[in-house]
Amino acid sequence: MSTGWSFDLSQFDQVWKAMLQVAILLIFLLIGNTLRRVIPFLRKAFIPSALIGGLLLFIINISYEGIVGLVQGDNAKAFLQTYSLVDRRIMQIITYHGLAIGFIASSLKIVAKEKKAPIFESVQNGAITGGTYMLQAVFGIAVSLIFFWATRNFFYDAGVLLPLGFGQGPGNALTWDINFTEMTKDWASNKFDGQGSVGLTIASIGFLVASIVGVIYMNIYRHKGEIVHKDIKLQRSVSDFELNDEIEDSESVDKMSIQVAFVGVAFALSFLVMFFFAKLTDWTGVALFNSVAWGFNFIWGVLAANLIKLVVKFLRKKNLMHRRYINNYQMDRISGFAFDLMIVAGVAAIDVEAVGPYLPFILVLSAVGTIITIIYVRMMTKMCFKNYQHEAFLVNFGTLTGTASNGMIFLREIDPNNETPMSNIFIISQLPAMIFVAPLLLLLNMSATSEVKCYIVFAIFFVLFALYTTFLILSSKGLIFKKKQTE
Repeated sequence: MSTGWSFDLSQFDQVWKAMLQVAILLIFLLIGNTLRRVIPFLRKAFIPSALIGGLLLFIINISYEGIVGLVQGDNAKAFLQTYSLVDRRIMQIITYHGLAIGFIASSLKIVAKEKKAPIFESVQNGAITGGTYMLQAVFGIAVSLIFFWATRNFFYDAGVLLPLGFGQGPGNALTWDINFTEMTKDWASNKFDGQGSVGLTIASIGFLVASIVGVIYMNIYRHKGEIVHKDIKLQRSVSDFELNDEIEDSESVDKMSIQVAFVGVAFALSFLVMFFFAKLTDWTGVALFNSVAWGFNFIWGVLAANLIKLVVKFLRKKNLMHRRYINNYQMDRISGFAFDLMIVAGVAAIDVEAVGPYLPFILVLSAVGTIITIIYVRMMTKMCFKNYQHEAFLVNFGTLTGTASNGMIFLREIDPNNETPMSNIFIISQLPAMIFVAPLLLLLNMSATSEVKCYIVFAIFFVLFALYTTFLILSSKGLIFKKKQTE
C-alpha cells in the first residue's frame, strides 16, 4: 500500500520550499528594481537591480539568522533548518543552473546573415578577453601562493577564482569553489573550505567594481570632453521582435512555450553529455572526467544549443521546416531572466561563516584583480580600437569584472544609437573569446591537484598571456594583418 501525501505543511520541504525560494528571489528582484528607480545614486551608478536585490536579501537574511540565534540559543540551527528565509543549497542550485540556461538561450539566437562581421576586430576583442583572463589567473594564483608560502596551510590555487568570479560571474565561481571544497576535504593541510561562498563573494565584488569603476571612468572622460552625452534615438520595428516567417504568437501552443522547449531540449542534451563524462569516471577510475562533466555545464549547454541550430538550419534547407521557430527577442528575455535570478540567488547564497577565514585573501585578491584589469583593458583597447577606445574599454571592463550585461549597459550609455561598431564586434567576439579562454577552463582541475602542477599551470597561463598580448600589439601596428580601422 502506497503512503499518501498532501500539499499541506507536512510536506513543506518537498512541495513548497523550492517554489517559495524562487518567489523570494523574484520579490527581492522587484524591490531591487524599485530602489534603483527611486534612489538616484543607485541609478547613476548603473548597479544592476539584481545585485541590489541580492545584497538586500543577504543583509536581511543575516539579520534574521542573528535574531533567531539570540532567541533560540542552542536550538537556532534546528529552527533555521525548518524556518529559513534563505536556503543556501537551493540558492546555489539556482545559481548553477541559471548560468547554463542563460548561455543556452543566448546561443540559440539566430545571427542575421545581412550583418557584416568585423572579423579581425572581433578576433582582437576576443584576444583582449583571453589576455585579461590569463592575467587575472596569473595574479590570482600569485596572491594565493603568497598566502600559502606565508602560512604553509592555505590552498595554493584559490586565486584562480579571480578570473572565474570577475570574468565568468557567480555561476562558474560557485561551481569551482564547491569543486575545490570537495577535492580538498580529506587533505591534511592546505584544504579549501569555501563551500561556494568565497567564489560568490568574489563575483559580487566584481559586480560592484564594474559599476563603480565604469561610472568614475565615464565622468572623468566626460569632464575631459572625450565622452559626450548622446540622446537615444530609439526606433523599433516589428523586425526587432519577430521576423515575417516566424510562427504566430499563439496557436495550439504559445510561442514563448516553444522557446522554453528549445532551451529545455538543449539543457537535456547537455545533461546527457555530463552524464556520459561522469560515467567515464566510473568506468576508467579517472576523476578528471567527473570534474569536466559538472564543472563546465554552461559549455555543454552552448554546444547543445549550436547543435540544435544546425539541425533547424538543415530542416529549413530541406523544406522540412517551413517557418522559423526560434525567436531572438524571446531568447534574450529568457537569458536575461536566468541571469537576473542567478545574480540574486548567488549573492543571497553567501555564507558569512564560510567567508570569514578567507576575508583578508578575498580583499587582497579583489584589489589586485581590479587594478590589473583596469590597466590591461585600458592599454589594449586604446591600442586596438583608437577611434572608439572608450566604448571598447567600458564594454570589455564591465564584462571582465561583472557580466556582459554590465558591459552592454555602459556601451549603451555612451553609444546609445550604435554609431560605433563596438556592439557588433563585442557580440561576434564571443566565439574567439571562448577559444582564447578555453585553456584556462581546461586546466582548472589540473592546477588544483598538487603544488607542483599549480606552478606548471601558472607558467602556462603566463606564456598564454604573453602570446595573446604580443598578438594584440603586433596586430594593432599592422605587423600581422593590414586592416582598415572601422570608423
